[in-house]
Amino acid sequence: MKNFQKIAIPVSLGILGLVIFNSFSVRIPKGAVAVAHFRPEKYLGKWYEIARLDYKFEKDMDNVTAIYSQNPNGTIRVDNKGYNYIKKEWKESTGEARFVKDKTEARLKVSFFKPVWAGYNVIDIDENYQYALVAGNSLKYLWILSRTTTIPESIRQRFLEKAKKIGYNTNELIWVRHYQ
Repeated sequence: MKNFQKIAIPVSLGILGLVIFNSFSVRIPKGAVAVAHFRPEKYLGKWYEIARLDYKFEKDMDNVTAIYSQNPNGTIRVDNKGYNYIKKEWKESTGEARFVKDKTEARLKVSFFKPVWAGYNVIDIDENYQYALVAGNSLKYLWILSRTTTIPESIRQRFLEKAKKIGYNTNELIWVRHYQ
């Protein structure tokens, strides 16, 4: 039993330390720059996910949307929804986003299960806030968003070129279908 405690306690403390470290280490990928002069009120509303680098929380999902709204305390409510076409069911999750620094810099941290936070960095957006390129903490997370279910080819190419220059493998992007 004492041998188990000698191993279990340090391992548990190490895991707890990693969780705490990761929850406070919200990053932006090297070479990426968040949009300056950001206008959060224009960003609020419904966005359609056009493309993403796949990860476990959105695996096998189509019809993915995000709705951003202002909370009374100044944070941003994030309502994500998508259809898992394998399990044939809708999935929804609600989270919270906060600005890392100033509201005029599009660097946010988002959490769907506190105390764990992840980077949400708008690294390109058109002047009318209709299309956005969003980077996560690392080169594993990237999203292309639109106010509609489609995106003009010129914006698509602009976002892909920017992502490639930063180091993203855009060949791995999943192009999300919207049929609902």
